[in-house]
Amino acid sequence: MMNMHKGVKTGYTRGVPPATSPADPPPGPAAPPPSLRAEQVAQTRAALVAAGRDLFGRAGFAATSVDDLAREARVTTGALYHHFPNKTKLFEAVFEQAHTELMQASAQAAMGAPDEVELLSRAFEAFLDSVQQPELRQIVIVDAPAVLGLARFTELDEKFAYAEIVFTLESAVTGGRLEVDDPPTLTRLLLGALTRGAMLVANSDDPERTRQSVARTMRKLISSFAPERD
Repeated sequence: MMNMHKGVKTGYTRGVPPATSPADPPPGPAAPPPSLRAEQVAQTRAALVAAGRDLFGRAGFAATSVDDLAREARVTTGALYHHFPNKTKLFEAVFEQAHTELMQASAQAAMGAPDEVELLSRAFEAFLDSVQQPELRQIVIVDAPAVLGLARFTELDEKFAYAEIVFTLESAVTGGRLEVDDPPTLTRLLLGALTRGAMLVANSDDPERTRQSVARTMRKLISSFAPERD
């Protein structure tokens, strides 16, 4: 998930720009401050996403109307439609925000892991813990697959985690810690299993027990790709 490979020795660090050398040219002039209009547009959009996060999380997508969302954001319905063509597009923005938070929580939990199996296991367990929060569960697990459709849901789900998991698996293969012939395919299977596991937790009569079972199974699944030792 997002920068989950921190703490695991992979040979290089991504996303860190090189230090500025004395020979580098001085930076150019600072960008002008955003116009008042741009600030108002950004504030209105943020208010709508915040309203969607609250109402979709508490009441669910179907029970939340456009009027409800506009009222909660303290804008007109016309302003809502100016930023989002329909309620589904606003939900998509809310889903992306919520999913980003889940990935950040997973990345934090994975930091300092001694190897790739532990890194992925910690990240997946953090995801399972986070989606037990009622509003996140409603948005990410209950509503998103139906509201967005399976294809779009899968696309967005992979947008936030796919590249990082592939990178982690490839790093494990390079280091001889896992034997995976096709990291991209395994990544998609792991994401599918994790999403299904989160659904099991969400619908369970004993969420904590189910969460523990799903977490153990995910860990064993990843560990099953470790090479056999003589």
